Amino acid sequence: MNMRAITESDVRGSFVNCSKGETKRLGLPKDLQERPWDDLDFLGWRDPGAPGRAYLVAERGGRLVGIALRAVTGTARGFTSRSMCSLCLTTHSGGGVALMTARRTGEAGRQGNTVGQYFCTDLACSLFIRGRKQTSAGGGLDETLSVEEKVARARLNLTAFIDKVIS
Repeated sequence: MNMRAITESDVRGSFVNCSKGETKRLGLPKDLQERPWDDLDFLGWRDPGAPGRAYLVAERGGRLVGIALRAVTGTARGFTSRSMCSLCLTTHSGGGVALMTARRTGEAGRQGNTVGQYFCTDLACSLFIRGRKQTSAGGGLDETLSVEEKVARARLNLTAFIDKVIS
């Protein structure tokens, strides 16, 4: 599937963990067609009209799967100001990572069950991995993996997260 060719309709039709009404109301990125598609493993954005909401759309099993997320706000006592995204393993300082939760699909979701994971606050994981975007904390781990290997790892982490949401 070519992520560059996705339309607003494709994005809205991909969501698996929210109602059709919620999908119609969600704020799509205004620069959808101008995104750096060759460098993206998934489409991720924060809703400018609802700062606590975020969304990601990825290819899974030959189709687009959209996941609605809620960013947990506030900080816990005892945590350092430096944190790491569990998807791309990029280290951030000063709020560059947020715990985001996704309602599970099916009966589990109707019962209020969620899955949480720490993501880059701006969901620009793909750009951090490829060095197209830098953090004030200096980036990721000091490791010997190639960019392709880091991309593969992030895709596996994303697939595991999506699987938890839809299982």
